[in-house]
Amino acid sequence: MAKSGKKRTGWVAEELYFWHHTQNWAGLFEPGLSVQPGEHFENAETKRRFRNLVEASGFGRHLVPVRAAPADDETLMRVHPKSHIEHIEKVAASGGGDASELTPMGRSTADIARLAAGGVIAAVDAIVDGTVDNAYVLCRPPGHHAEPETAMGFCFYANAAIGVRHAQKRGLERIVTVDWDVHHGNGTETIFYDDADVLTISLHQDNLFPPGRGGIGDTGTGAGQGANLNIPLPPGSGGGAYRYAIDELVAPAIEAFRPDMIVLPCGFDASALDPLGTMMLSSSDFGWMAGRMAALADDLCGGRILATHEGGYSAVHVPFCGVAVLEALSGASSGVTDPYDAHITGYGGQDLQPHQAEAVAAARKAYAGGH
Repeated sequence: MAKSGKKRTGWVAEELYFWHHTQNWAGLFEPGLSVQPGEHFENAETKRRFRNLVEASGFGRHLVPVRAAPADDETLMRVHPKSHIEHIEKVAASGGGDASELTPMGRSTADIARLAAGGVIAAVDAIVDGTVDNAYVLCRPPGHHAEPETAMGFCFYANAAIGVRHAQKRGLERIVTVDWDVHHGNGTETIFYDDADVLTISLHQDNLFPPGRGGIGDTGTGAGQGANLNIPLPPGSGGGAYRYAIDELVAPAIEAFRPDMIVLPCGFDASALDPLGTMMLSSSDFGWMAGRMAALADDLCGGRILATHEGGYSAVHVPFCGVAVLEALSGASSGVTDPYDAHITGYGGQDLQPHQAEAVAAARKAYAGGH
């Protein structure tokens, strides 16, 4: 695989991903006599507009289409017990509803969630087989909050974790996950918390969701002690804080781990325009982070890097953030200019602030103590 220049970037974007139905909930909550029906935050629009921008700009010609197939029980059960799969399918068969932890689903969600996990499997296979150098999976529903036995935070199956287990089955032993969704990657952390061969890293807004998760003292257990790194950043953090955390802590941790592949649970809800977080990232920040991870992958693991789409609820901004990541992975230009970028990067407080540097230093100290 080439270590510079343009890459063959796989692109998984099945139409059925946009058909996952989150009922007519109002934001986060089920309608009732005092809650008017509306639209759930996790709806198809952000991801559909991302795909549409890729197509309308002509950027799609730089990507390699990869088709997904539904994940079977055996594949899902590398992460989830049979009882969890049966629960999701039972709720779907009843017409849909709340799968648990405020995670609504429709009648077709069980099948589409299998297709989302299957998209990650297809991307892993394409990378391992050498059909592509790296890949982006525009999967829906998302996955990084799903615990082995619990749907949570709009997530049903742990897509990224299922992909990690499949990569290991294909012979890649040591995997790093770097999750920059604004919410803590609790599901991925839980699944690999005692696994020395998977380094899980989460940069997130401190104590946003799930409450009480993602603390700096959570560094793994048993054989996995020291293989979990949490970097909870203060609300209001901008590009300066994220870039500092990656340069000072994330990149050195990855270099020391020497992975065979990097997986990015890629949420865009740390965007300055997102309704569910209070961070201040621009699309250029997301592009920089993806480029930093791609460079590490080039140096350490033959360029093998895979991004799975997670959160991001600003329909107007997610498409530009997504295209910036695709540009970083592919080395190609989309020709798209983000009209929001100059506005966001001009916000006061975008530079690294002293209290943000202190938060990163505390995370570094806790992680070093966990080894």
